[in-house]
Amino acid sequence: MASSPKVKRTTKPRDGAQNLLRSQKDAYARLLNQHQNGKFRSYLQELAKQQVEESMSTSVSRSVNVVSRRKKGNSESSYSVDSLSSQQSRQMADASICLYTDKTSYQVTCTEDQGIKPGMLEKHAIMELHKATAPKKVPSKLQHKRNEEDIKMSSNLVGSEEGDSQQLSCSCGEEQAKNKSKKKRLKGNLVKKDEGECGPEVDLIIAGKSPNKNIKSPQTQASKESLPQSNKDKGTKGGRGSRKQLFEQYMCTEDVSAGLERGELMKGVLRINPKKYMEAFVPSPDGSADIFLDGIAARNRALNGDVVVVKVLPPEQWKAPDVIVEAHYNEDDEVIGKMKNVSLHDKGNELLLQHDFLYFDVVFIFEQKHSRAASGFLKFLPNKNFAMFSPVDHRIPRVNLPLADCPADFVSRPGDYENTLFICRITHWPADNNFAEGRLAKTLGQAGEIEPETEGIMTEYDVDFSEFSEEVLNCLPQDLPWSIPAHELSRRRDLRKECVFTIDPATARDLDDALSCKQLSDGNFEVGVHIADVSYFVEDGSVLDQIAGKRATSVYLVQKVIPMLPRLLCEELCSLNPLTDRLTFSVIWKLSPEGKILSEWFGRTVICSCIKMSYDHAQSMIEAPDKHFSAEELPPCSPNHRIHEIQEAILDLHNIAKQLRAQRFEGGALQLNQLKLSFTLDKESSMPQGCYVYQYQDSNKLVEEFMLLANMAAAHQIYRTYPELAILRRHPPPQSKMVDDLQEFCDQMGLDIDFNSSGGLHRSLNENLGNDVYAAARREVLTHTCSRAMQMASYFCTGALKDENSFHHYALNVPLYTHFTSPIRRYVDVIVHRLLAASLNCGPPLSLSIEEVHKLASHCNDRKTASKRVQESSSELFFAVFVKECGPLDSEAMVVGVLDQSFDVLVLRYGVQKRIYCNSLEGLKAVHFRKVGKRPEMTLVWEQGDPSKESTQQEISIFTLLDVQLKADGAPMKYSAVLKRPSAYV
Repeated sequence: MASSPKVKRTTKPRDGAQNLLRSQKDAYARLLNQHQNGKFRSYLQELAKQQVEESMSTSVSRSVNVVSRRKKGNSESSYSVDSLSSQQSRQMADASICLYTDKTSYQVTCTEDQGIKPGMLEKHAIMELHKATAPKKVPSKLQHKRNEEDIKMSSNLVGSEEGDSQQLSCSCGEEQAKNKSKKKRLKGNLVKKDEGECGPEVDLIIAGKSPNKNIKSPQTQASKESLPQSNKDKGTKGGRGSRKQLFEQYMCTEDVSAGLERGELMKGVLRINPKKYMEAFVPSPDGSADIFLDGIAARNRALNGDVVVVKVLPPEQWKAPDVIVEAHYNEDDEVIGKMKNVSLHDKGNELLLQHDFLYFDVVFIFEQKHSRAASGFLKFLPNKNFAMFSPVDHRIPRVNLPLADCPADFVSRPGDYENTLFICRITHWPADNNFAEGRLAKTLGQAGEIEPETEGIMTEYDVDFSEFSEEVLNCLPQDLPWSIPAHELSRRRDLRKECVFTIDPATARDLDDALSCKQLSDGNFEVGVHIADVSYFVEDGSVLDQIAGKRATSVYLVQKVIPMLPRLLCEELCSLNPLTDRLTFSVIWKLSPEGKILSEWFGRTVICSCIKMSYDHAQSMIEAPDKHFSAEELPPCSPNHRIHEIQEAILDLHNIAKQLRAQRFEGGALQLNQLKLSFTLDKESSMPQGCYVYQYQDSNKLVEEFMLLANMAAAHQIYRTYPELAILRRHPPPQSKMVDDLQEFCDQMGLDIDFNSSGGLHRSLNENLGNDVYAAARREVLTHTCSRAMQMASYFCTGALKDENSFHHYALNVPLYTHFTSPIRRYVDVIVHRLLAASLNCGPPLSLSIEEVHKLASHCNDRKTASKRVQESSSELFFAVFVKECGPLDSEAMVVGVLDQSFDVLVLRYGVQKRIYCNSLEGLKAVHFRKVGKRPEMTLVWEQGDPSKESTQQEISIFTLLDVQLKADGAPMKYSAVLKRPSAYV
């Protein structure tokens, strides 16, 4: 194998690394505090001007060199980790040196061929700052004019990172190249490249010739650093004038509309890579691939989730792609991947671009979906009348906010607030500043504690967790205890004597669905799905209806639920509690034993559930069909129905559900279930005492089949009656470009996976991965891989989407689908109930227009996505606490993805995915990465315990089984995964 270019480490020996960084940090902080004056700023002005003049003449030739060097490393890379300190390597990814300079207002750039030794960093800073003392007169009033304009100046760090550290990255060339470039060392600008959790990349760029399109020229870079312009440029004598814009001005709405109509512009939802916040993506109009936005300037102040309008950049502003292309997925289409060989054809002007990469800029924010709120930490800035807010989420910019918003003693005792979480809201992001401006909204409490962290999560995703107002509560029945009015009973089908029961999680309190089943004399079955009639209590247009529509969904956290409706409704009057008369909306079928639908009836009903069963109760009956269960083994049961009758109904439902399920998958349905983590909590403190992977049982599948059947029946009913106003749920097919890449990847892995249809994919995942003990783990890994290409399911108004083929639900492989079965926790279901009632002439006619239903569907999509993010964040929070309290935790893991200097694993015992960084592994000598077609592979070279023996190699690729350890990090709510050194190599 040909040797690949190596990245040399420029770290000090193990003993001195920690002291080195500390001395650098202290030196910079001390020197910069001493030189926050006019002379220093004047020097920086001259330096910026000098860079402009020197770099313009050489930009083309040097940028070509950068691109060619990058392309050489695309297929294979290696590096040595011999000299890494084990403690320091965990914090300095990719062999870079982290330089903490919170208060700097300039950057240092090296040429790509040069290297800067760690020991020279402090000396370099001293030399630069010493030059600032040159006898250059600056009007003294510049020193005092630090008021509101200072908020636009603080520092040049874009985005936020852990530790608020500026990162100095050097790519070391040969020693001869170093010596030749020493004289140029003080003339450049260091450009930081984010690596998210990976840390900084080993990457040097020439001043003004970075492959990053955002650094187009020294003029642009100087303005991005918020450097003061020279007096000549300012046009004012001794004062501050306007500075060059860092971001484009937004297009006007008329031009945006015209550009979209002509096909010159494209609109979509912005997604920012949570691990590399410099990268962002917008789905292409045809759904075939993702549009790539490179850098913060390209996003033009848009935040994650915003609906943006983008345009293609001129070809001269494109760059060569990075070595590694990575992707992540979750159910709501969090697909993060770069485009290669993308072909976008836009109908308006037949825009057809075929290149390795297309580069776009945001020119307009169509809709601000992001809440503009964030949790984070306050940073004190000496000699400033504002503080800096550093968000926990790196995708959100740092924010300058008035000191008046901060705690009273923050200026005198900033250290007291280092570990305090705050909520900040962005109010403005000027076009000439890397930092946004905002106001401090709330002090949450100590970082690392569950409740402050939880409140921060909910605030960021704009979850309304306030108590319901008196005006809302006045909409509820006031005469308690409430009973069903006689006139309402007369309008409904009375099912109170039927054997109706609920099956839910053991801890559920909002029971919105019930089942019934009885065998008929002809051998067929009458099966009913009975859903809480929430629309009876939530009157259309009432204050209660408005707040429910605004919340749109209940939010399920690990330790609690934020309800969509007041608890009187969701836990009592609407909840189908046992032995209580309840109003319901029912669909009742006559089914054959094989699951064939012989007849169907929809209508409003009244039921009385005979028992509240958990999934475990129902599962025990399924697993022991001949067992006679005693009353002590089950929850309280109605005396009107024997336990044996309930057991027979559950077994009959189970048998029919198996038939329905088989028919669904034979018909081409797809299910990509991913592991879900559950917790056991202390009843008093709500702290996690244990965690486990939730087991999806036959009882879960039983309920799922009949809920799916009811939802499909409701979809057909409302669409037949209201073809323009029906609110349905669609699921587009996966992105074609990513499917092609996955097909090639699986072929090279020797996996026979059929991506031609949803049904073919489902069969492949369940039949072609073996039958050994790790087959389920391989299925999870491949499910994760295949899920990358999947798009998001969404609600829509049928009148707003004219093509009926686009109504199709890809995963279920059905033409029409909606949500009907959970009105207590989903507002869309309430609307579907109203549509159903109107279609059956048992409710008032619907007063909504197509536009109103369309907006409602869009809002419910947004809130459903936010709810899912909050739920995931809550689970991550509790697992981090569990690792901290109970760790380290050992487990087997399987590799799901390989990058050049890290790899992702699925931790089998806990169902979590985590990235392992090679430079955090003690005893690791070297890493060699390669790609064979689409298949990434890595070789780890381990040091032997006996120095006289040769190093030993360990191969890492997809499906490799490893032993890992999860352990808490120093930062609150953070934990890391470390590969346990194979025992054979110790």
